[in-house]
Amino acid sequence: MEKEIRIKKEISRLKKIYKELPPGKKKLSAGLIERAAYIKVSLEDLEVDLNENGFVELFTQSDRLDPYERERPAARLYANLVARYAAIHKQLTGLLSEKEGVQATDDFETF
Repeated sequence: MEKEIRIKKEISRLKKIYKELPPGKKKLSAGLIERAAYIKVSLEDLEVDLNENGFVELFTQSDRLDPYERERPAARLYANLVARYAAIHKQLTGLLSEKEGVQATDDFETF
Protein backbone atom coordinates (compact mmCIF):
# COMPACT_ATOMS: atom_id res chain seq x y z
CA MET A 1 0.00 0.00 0.00
CA GLU A 2 2.83 2.37 0.79
CA LYS A 3 4.19 2.02 -2.74
CA GLU A 4 0.83 2.98 -4.25
CA ILE A 5 0.72 6.12 -2.10
CA ARG A 6 4.25 7.09 -3.16
CA ILE A 7 3.32 6.54 -6.81
CA LYS A 8 0.21 8.74 -6.47
CA LYS A 9 2.29 11.51 -4.87
CA GLU A 10 4.78 11.33 -7.73
CA ILE A 11 1.97 11.43 -10.30
CA SER A 12 0.62 14.59 -8.63
CA ARG A 13 4.08 16.16 -8.64
CA LEU A 14 4.61 15.42 -12.33
CA LYS A 15 1.12 16.62 -13.29
CA LYS A 16 1.93 19.97 -11.69
CA ILE A 17 5.11 20.22 -13.73
CA TYR A 18 3.30 19.44 -16.99
CA LYS A 19 0.05 21.27 -16.25
CA GLU A 20 0.65 23.79 -19.05
CA LEU A 21 0.30 21.19 -21.79
CA PRO A 22 -2.67 21.58 -24.14
CA PRO A 23 -5.56 19.15 -23.46
CA GLY A 24 -4.62 16.78 -26.30
CA LYS A 25 -1.05 16.56 -25.11
CA LYS A 26 -2.19 16.10 -21.51
CA LYS A 27 -4.07 12.96 -22.52
CA LEU A 28 -0.97 11.72 -24.31
CA SER A 29 1.24 12.55 -21.36
CA ALA A 30 -0.99 10.83 -18.76
CA GLY A 31 0.35 7.36 -19.48
CA LEU A 32 3.92 8.60 -19.60
CA ILE A 33 3.48 10.35 -16.25
CA GLU A 34 2.06 7.19 -14.67
CA ARG A 35 4.94 5.07 -15.99
CA ALA A 36 7.50 7.65 -14.86
CA ALA A 37 6.00 7.71 -11.37
CA TYR A 38 6.00 3.91 -11.11
CA ILE A 39 9.57 3.68 -12.36
CA LYS A 40 10.79 6.40 -9.99
CA VAL A 41 9.32 4.67 -6.95
CA SER A 42 10.69 1.32 -8.12
CA LEU A 43 14.12 2.88 -8.57
CA GLU A 44 14.01 4.24 -5.04
CA ASP A 45 13.20 0.76 -3.72
CA LEU A 46 15.98 -0.81 -5.78
CA GLU A 47 18.43 1.82 -4.51
CA VAL A 48 17.73 0.72 -0.93
CA ASP A 49 18.40 -2.90 -1.88
CA LEU A 50 21.56 -2.03 -3.81
CA ASN A 51 22.89 0.11 -0.97
CA GLU A 52 22.35 -2.76 1.46
CA ASN A 53 23.46 -5.66 -0.73
CA GLY A 54 25.72 -4.11 -3.36
CA PHE A 55 25.77 -4.33 -7.13
CA VAL A 56 27.66 -7.63 -7.33
CA GLU A 57 27.33 -11.01 -5.65
CA LEU A 58 29.31 -14.19 -5.44
CA PHE A 59 27.95 -16.80 -7.81
CA THR A 60 28.82 -20.35 -8.72
CA GLN A 61 27.20 -22.83 -11.07
CA SER A 62 28.65 -25.87 -9.36
CA ASP A 63 30.03 -26.96 -6.01
CA ARG A 64 33.24 -27.94 -7.83
CA LEU A 65 33.89 -24.44 -9.15
CA ASP A 66 35.10 -21.43 -7.23
CA PRO A 67 32.50 -18.68 -6.91
CA TYR A 68 33.03 -15.48 -8.85
CA GLU A 69 31.55 -12.01 -8.68
CA ARG A 70 28.72 -11.20 -11.04
CA GLU A 71 26.30 -8.37 -11.42
CA ARG A 72 23.19 -8.83 -9.31
CA PRO A 73 19.91 -9.01 -11.23
CA ALA A 74 18.71 -6.02 -9.20
CA ALA A 75 21.64 -3.97 -10.52
CA ARG A 76 20.81 -4.86 -14.12
CA LEU A 77 17.14 -4.04 -13.55
CA TYR A 78 18.13 -0.73 -11.96
CA ALA A 79 20.22 0.24 -14.98
CA ASN A 80 17.39 -0.63 -17.38
CA LEU A 81 14.84 1.33 -15.38
CA VAL A 82 17.09 4.39 -15.21
CA ALA A 83 17.37 4.38 -18.99
CA ARG A 84 13.60 4.05 -19.41
CA TYR A 85 12.97 6.78 -16.84
CA ALA A 86 15.28 9.14 -18.71
CA ALA A 87 13.60 8.31 -22.03
CA ILE A 88 10.14 9.02 -20.62
CA HIS A 89 11.25 12.37 -19.23
CA LYS A 90 12.81 13.22 -22.57
CA GLN A 91 9.45 12.53 -24.22
CA LEU A 92 7.58 14.59 -21.65
CA THR A 93 10.02 17.46 -21.97
CA GLY A 94 9.63 17.25 -25.73
CA LEU A 95 5.88 17.68 -25.36
CA LEU A 96 6.46 20.69 -23.14
CA SER A 97 9.00 22.16 -25.57
CA GLU A 98 6.54 21.79 -28.45
CA LYS A 99 3.96 23.68 -26.43
CA GLU A 100 6.37 26.51 -25.79
CA GLY A 101 7.42 26.65 -29.44
CA VAL A 102 10.96 25.62 -28.60
CA GLN A 103 12.54 23.08 -30.87
CA ALA A 104 15.12 20.78 -29.35
CA THR A 105 18.27 20.72 -31.44
CA ASP A 106 21.67 19.32 -30.85
CA ASP A 107 24.94 21.20 -31.31
CA PHE A 108 25.70 19.38 -34.55
CA GLU A 109 22.56 20.71 -36.26
CA THR A 110 23.32 24.29 -35.24
CA PHE A 111 26.89 23.92 -36.53
